[in-house]
Amino acid sequence: MKADRGRKYRLYPTPGQEEVLTAWGHSARALWNVALEQRQYVYKQRGVTLRSVEQCRSLTAARAEIGWLRELPATAGQQVLRQLDLAYENFFNPSHPAGYPRFKKRGSRMGLSFPGQTVEVRKLNRHWAEVQVPKIGWVRFRLSRALGGTLRNATISRNGTGRHVSFGVATGVEPAPPLDRPGCGVDFGVAASAFVSTEEQPRLMPRTLSASEKAGLKHLEQKKARQVAYAKKHQGGRYSNRLRRTIEQIAKIKARQANRRRDFTHKLTTDLTKNHGYVGIENLSVKSMTKSASGTAELPGAKVRAKAGLNRSILDNCPGERRRQLDYKCPTYGSELRLVPAFHTSNTCGNPDCGKVDPESRPGCGRLFVCVHCGFEDDADHNAAVEIHARARRTGGSVTNSTRRRPSASSPGQLRRRMRETQLAAHGGKGNRSQ
Repeated sequence: MKADRGRKYRLYPTPGQEEVLTAWGHSARALWNVALEQRQYVYKQRGVTLRSVEQCRSLTAARAEIGWLRELPATAGQQVLRQLDLAYENFFNPSHPAGYPRFKKRGSRMGLSFPGQTVEVRKLNRHWAEVQVPKIGWVRFRLSRALGGTLRNATISRNGTGRHVSFGVATGVEPAPPLDRPGCGVDFGVAASAFVSTEEQPRLMPRTLSASEKAGLKHLEQKKARQVAYAKKHQGGRYSNRLRRTIEQIAKIKARQANRRRDFTHKLTTDLTKNHGYVGIENLSVKSMTKSASGTAELPGAKVRAKAGLNRSILDNCPGERRRQLDYKCPTYGSELRLVPAFHTSNTCGNPDCGKVDPESRPGCGRLFVCVHCGFEDDADHNAAVEIHARARRTGGSVTNSTRRRPSASSPGQLRRRMRETQLAAHGGKGNRSQ
């Protein structure tokens, strides 16, 4: 199966082009909100589900009457409606984590999508190229890497650091043959960003923000809170230009932080997939791990602030993004991603002759693992990586619910007994003897 890849570049529009792109971004956001409202209204009133085909006809009629819709390229407006179709499909797909489509706020990424046949790319020199955007013309971008394939689509977006253009490219590259190298297990943590089972030292992610940047971000967030409170009290909630500048300054710092985090993640996942035949990781549910501990008004939670800090540290290491990158990079380099059950990896002894599970071996979730049964000592994260490696080697990548060193199949009698106990629990302890 040939793969499609994404290529992202820094875009450098002129001031006039930037003004037009900003206006188009607001128009695309407004079109999304209007189309979503129309779908909800029609379904509520008549029980009919609208699709992009019907809404594109309405869009053609509306462009003749509404000026800001007419200024937006027709292909960009059609792409907005198709993306809304995709958002609904992801929501109704049980295997996809997407939620229900939401209305877009003013501070969104201001994305504009164009099909591949409406844009053209030409190379200027070794470091620069241009993309032809409908109704604007040629816009320069930094050619940091070759496209390497046939152009399928283009998306122009904006974040705190500026404009970017992303191309969907059909590379025509086949998956690599299996890599004839030993595998590894990787434990993604907080104190140690990643600990590989075949290495003696952890891989630590550099600080995404310096001390001065953290202090500046805290100052800006406090300033934003004061300005928002003033706007709600004296301006009817209308944002001032100073408040918008503060928001832009915060977005710039957070975008720089995200870029540094993404850089480390790409380097880590690429190195793992290039140098190992398979990579074993825990099958984590990040959403459940980072759930708030605040509780409810009737049952308030405990240690809420501490749990919030832990959640920030987990999300800063982005285990979900690392798994996503490993998922598509492993076939590219001939490696294999193997998911293993996550329970008891931190409490299982990594000694092959022991392998016993005991929480006392790691009291207080410390950094040292000392088995209370065999006396085996190791770094807690490295011990977990060794256990992950053992499970990945043993299961071959299938996620099972067994922590046995030698998994054995249950006998039919044990299976029937468990089913019987489940039925009794479901009926309040009383079995249905008539069946």
